[in-house]
Amino acid sequence: MTFKELNIIEPILKALDEKGYSNPTPIQEQSIQPALDKCDILGLAQTGTGKTAAFSLPIIQNLYLDRTNEKKRVIKALILTPTRELAIQIDECLVDYTRYTGIRHCVIYGGVKQNAQVNGLKAGADILVATPGRLFDLMNQKIVSLNAVRYFVLDEADRMLDMGFIHDIKRLLPILPKEKQTLFFSATMPPAIATLSRS
Repeated sequence: MTFKELNIIEPILKALDEKGYSNPTPIQEQSIQPALDKCDILGLAQTGTGKTAAFSLPIIQNLYLDRTNEKKRVIKALILTPTRELAIQIDECLVDYTRYTGIRHCVIYGGVKQNAQVNGLKAGADILVATPGRLFDLMNQKIVSLNAVRYFVLDEADRMLDMGFIHDIKRLLPILPKEKQTLFFSATMPPAIATLSRS
């Protein structure tokens, strides 16, 4: 199986080729096609198995194929992750994967001043990678709007639970548009995560 056989488009294939990616990992092979078809996904996979590409490549491709000539970019995809390190790592992957697509992305996380992140948001982004605390901060300041989100990724859901973010997630879900694709990834499936996934 190759990425081409998964119906990945040429601009993304070119970026993957430059990264030396030739064959998808099992989680990528199983989830990319259903994600391209805009199905909701519940993926169980350990860190280091290629989850970021599994959820981000279909989102980038669908955004690329659905793009319009809008004057101002609005956030159409939200990737929520528990730690600053993970947020930065996902954003670095997006730099590589979006290289030939024109899709723009931005990352926000706590522990640093928000000015640079706010400037990035104001410049316009299609994909937002965020940690829960900073996301709610900027939503409360009316800097981030999630009204146009069509793709929602919850990454490392079990770590979210361990770190006490489950209430933030429950608070976020009603704010997101009802019509959206949800991609839910976790290394394990404790009862609280299973319940959350069903909701």
